[in-house]
Amino acid sequence: MDDGQERVDGGGPAESGGPVGGVPPQSRSGEPAGDVYEWFRRGARLLAQGHPAAAEQLLARAVAAEPHSRSIREALARAQFDTGSYAAALENFRAVALADPADDYAQFGWGVAAARLGDFETSAEHLALAVAMRPESDHYRQALRQTRATLAARAGAYGPLLPGAPGYVEPPAGAGDPAGGTADDAGADTGTDGGA
Repeated sequence: MDDGQERVDGGGPAESGGPVGGVPPQSRSGEPAGDVYEWFRRGARLLAQGHPAAAEQLLARAVAAEPHSRSIREALARAQFDTGSYAAALENFRAVALADPADDYAQFGWGVAAARLGDFETSAEHLALAVAMRPESDHYRQALRQTRATLAARAGAYGPLLPGAPGYVEPPAGAGDPAGGTADDAGADTGTDGGA
């Protein structure tokens, strides 16, 4: 099936455990047939074929069975990122990076997932680590440049953000004057003392 779901047609080789028409069998409990390694391989294949949601289903089962496998967890994080589950992807990339701080791809994944969640400080930290480990990676360097540009823009390095610009936050009422007054209050005191 093109949608990545697995099923077994009745009869034939499936009863003896073999695949029917190339579709792997599924147990009566709903658990995919095969072992953890087979779940990982099928999940990685689904991910490569552009089916991240189906891949996430298999890879989540594989991670539940083998929680310390960095390669399975990294594949799950990629599938979660591709489905837009950025918080879950960040946690899985983070787990891989903490288990192996020298894993440049896990650092990169942690950084881009953090950026998607709006945490650009964390993003910059982990993307910088990824770039330091693999400086030849244009993909890593581009992501770091984007994150640093966002941080610089938020800090006002390019001037104030104009209303309507991405990231623009409307100032609270009365925030126009650092002393707490408004522009009208500032213009009211023109040097005349009212009676003179």
